[in-house]
Amino acid sequence: MLFITNRQLKQSNRSRKNRKIDFDLAQNAPANDLYYCRRTAENEYIEIGSEALLQELKEVNYRELLFFIHGFSNLPEPDIFPRVETLQALFDAKENGLVKVVPLIWPCDNDFGIIKDYWDDQKSADASAPAFARLLNRFIDWRQQQTEEPCLKRINMLSHSMGNRVFRQSLAAWHKYDLPGGVPLLFRNTFLIAADVVNETLEKGQPGELISHASRNVSVYFASDDLALRASKISNLKNHIASRRLGHTGPEDMNRVHNNVFAIDCDDINNEYDNPKGHSYFLNDSAGNPGRVFEHMYKCISTGRVIVDDSNRRTTIL
Repeated sequence: MLFITNRQLKQSNRSRKNRKIDFDLAQNAPANDLYYCRRTAENEYIEIGSEALLQELKEVNYRELLFFIHGFSNLPEPDIFPRVETLQALFDAKENGLVKVVPLIWPCDNDFGIIKDYWDDQKSADASAPAFARLLNRFIDWRQQQTEEPCLKRINMLSHSMGNRVFRQSLAAWHKYDLPGGVPLLFRNTFLIAADVVNETLEKGQPGELISHASRNVSVYFASDDLALRASKISNLKNHIASRRLGHTGPEDMNRVHNNVFAIDCDDINNEYDNPKGHSYFLNDSAGNPGRVFEHMYKCISTGRVIVDDSNRRTTIL
């Protein structure tokens, strides 16, 4: 499995191709550098470098790429990599050769106490933005260099929970430091699942507006009984942040977001796939069958369109 990370390593921060690496899980401060790597087995990783990883993504026998940004308090093992393996297996079972999943791993905390983890991870999410903005810039530069045989694969983004904060801030940093004239249309589909950001963030003039600019389609999956986001809301109230979360309500006002934003209400089904928290509901059920959120994402990727019940309001209930 290929992956990209800004977690600190136990080894030197100087990149070297084909060296074995280990995550320094005691450190949740983001590294200044990005590492382009391969997971060869559980707890076994090597650094391969950006050129090799991007070239492999170009040549791999999949038509679409799906970058995955995980949520807070998730460690590489046993959280992120097994989840990506499940997601990859679900896509392969639906249509082999359609989607290649690549995780982007940012430094969550591994200490005790969910509130402490939450605020430490929120800081790490913000501090990770410049590194992942450099990743976006690196990808654009690399693609522009492919003049004779350009990379034609479509790019999609799936961000879960606090990973939406990483994604939003990365686009903001990219815009601020590299593209003051605006970000390019890079992603065919962007899936914002159980997003732990304020529910006005996608509105015009708000920090998340760039997500709409960078995406053909933006699908917001939300559930009002998401217990993890309920705890997030309580944590934010402690710091006098009263706004509801995007993953709880969907966009605050669909009239204030761009026309490529769609709201998908998952309140009736989220606990079928993640009981009792109802937070990680985008994979499969207990029997291994693909869930309805996964099926909706698959249709979006395979068709390039978001299927909703109410096309005027751009909303649907799963």
